[in-house]
Amino acid sequence: MLKRAYGKNNDMISIVGFGGIIVTNETQQDADNFVAEAIDLGVNYFDVAPSYGNAEDKLGPALAGKRDNVFLACKTGKRNFDEAEAEMKTSMEKLKTDHFDLYQLHGVASMEDVEKILGPGGCISLLDQAKKDGRIRYAGFSAHSQEAAIALMDAYDFDSVLFPYNWMNVNTNGFGEGILKKAQEKGVTRLALKSLAHRNWNEGEQRVYNKCWYKPLEDEEMIDLALRFTLSAPITAAIPPGHIEYLRLAVKVVENFKPLTEEERLILKEKSKEIKPIFAV
Repeated sequence: MLKRAYGKNNDMISIVGFGGIIVTNETQQDADNFVAEAIDLGVNYFDVAPSYGNAEDKLGPALAGKRDNVFLACKTGKRNFDEAEAEMKTSMEKLKTDHFDLYQLHGVASMEDVEKILGPGGCISLLDQAKKDGRIRYAGFSAHSQEAAIALMDAYDFDSVLFPYNWMNVNTNGFGEGILKKAQEKGVTRLALKSLAHRNWNEGEQRVYNKCWYKPLEDEEMIDLALRFTLSAPITAAIPPGHIEYLRLAVKVVENFKPLTEEERLILKEKSKEIKPIFAV
């Protein structure tokens, strides 16, 4: 598995990450097997959050005996210090660890979120404190708002940002490009979500992949092009949709990774026409 540098210490992480949603509502045996399979395939970057159902409960035991060999990222959806710290403690207990390699403020979606995070009693001070006492090594955030992401990076020295960087959105309305540019300017590591998203589900449409709130790509040729689109940008790693089938497909794509050609970019640009972007600028 190809690895790229994360953070100021240049930790090397796999360019395909394991999204904790993969183990949500799975049996413990399946969760154990999925984690072992991922590690055997060279995946060392694991990302989870309390909001992913029972993912933490499943992932903790599945990582038993493997924790020291993985880069473990977790998140908090809380915006004030006390609630965020309590959530961090619970996550550590469930994941059976005394520290996170990366701890992220989850799903920053608006300027109101930013104000709460940075304001009096906000959770931003937890990141500083937890770094000092060794509970976390790196601090980051995830965002589905370009405006909020840029504002946070201007206000605080984050190590990374996790955000949607997707072929269809970039080609339709440019969502993600502003975050990417700001992160590069600030020296913030870029981690990608939604690289294999296609479009919103249609009303009444059968959801084969029911852990995805969006419809993911299903054609393997398009999956190849879409993931390579994301990883051909200055992105360290991408997390595929939360089903083990997509992790396997993503690993297959990057086995002999080749940057996207200009001809392939034109193919994706043409394919994106008349698709409504899933994120608004």
